[in-house]
Amino acid sequence: MSRQGLLATLVWLCLGGLLYYLADGVQHPNKATQLGHERSVTLKRGLDGHYRAEAVINGKKVDVLIDTGATGVAISQRIADQLGLKSISAITTNTANGDSVGYLVRLESVKVGGVEARNVSAMIAPTLQGDVLLGMSYLGRMDVRLFNNEMTIKQVEK
Repeated sequence: MSRQGLLATLVWLCLGGLLYYLADGVQHPNKATQLGHERSVTLKRGLDGHYRAEAVINGKKVDVLIDTGATGVAISQRIADQLGLKSISAITTNTANGDSVGYLVRLESVKVGGVEARNVSAMIAPTLQGDVLLGMSYLGRMDVRLFNNEMTIKQVEK
């Protein structure tokens, strides 16, 4: 390959990498490293209208969908296996997609930015297509506000 061809290839690779980096920032604006460690975190709404973030569950980073309409935290089987979760008992749940079986678990810690809850009830949902739905068993312990396409989650002092 000529020197000119190699240079053109390198330029295209750099442009492709830059485009990927920018697109990833738009699609996933709430990375754990950007959320900081404060006791209040502000999440940006994604292009799909949902709030997604990188959270830390039991010390491991996972992608979550913030779901204020969900009663609890629901975890896919794949993520449950990665976290090494063991179920307490099986339950039947009624979801928008009909009845299904879930498995109750307790999470030592759930953290979004610096906003943390300990001993959080959750459910392993084997049929869940995403990673984790972060519902009210976590959010109900916080001050949550929606305004101007941003969600602010604030640690509540007891």
